Amino acid sequence: ELVAEATLALRLECTVEELIRTIHAHPTMSEAVGEAAHAAHGAAIHA
Repeated sequence: ELVAEATLALRLECTVEELIRTIHAHPTMSEAVGEAAHAAHGAAIHA
């Protein structure tokens, strides 16, 4: 997920200001896996 966003930013020659104004996907796959692990342990963060 990070590689795709960074690659696109480099390809489009984005400025830092443009990156700040970009809508970033949420939740990411890694966040979803972490939340599932917490839920399986009975300690979901976003339950």
